[in-house]
Amino acid sequence: MEQALIIISTAIFGMLGVAHLILTFYSRKFEARDTEVTTAMKHTSPVITKETSVWDAWIGFNASHSLGALMIPLFYIPLALTHPNLLLPGSYYFVVLLVLAGSYLFLAKRYWFKVPFRGIALANLCLWGAFIMSFLN
Repeated sequence: MEQALIIISTAIFGMLGVAHLILTFYSRKFEARDTEVTTAMKHTSPVITKETSVWDAWIGFNASHSLGALMIPLFYIPLALTHPNLLLPGSYYFVVLLVLAGSYLFLAKRYWFKVPFRGIALANLCLWGAFIMSFLN
């Protein structure tokens, strides 16, 4: 059961990552409600460099953020299926996953909105459920 909860948890991150990537490139969901802001972003460079616009950096940050979320299931699902003993509570890989999931939860609560927060909260509940269940068996 712990293995299934870890797979479900990481799959949630994957689904959120795919949705975020699709919305980044195939929708206008990340544009500002004020069109003048979006226009300004497209025609302004950040202080760090003139080689890009704030808009292109924004799209790039969102895309790389999506890829980070996608890496979680791409790494952890095969690991859970082939080497579940490496995901025992207290193991390096499980602790890294808990810290990563907790960090995403903090960021979602502090900076994002309800949908990703709820999905990430559910993923965290699955992980903590796996953690608790491992001690009950």
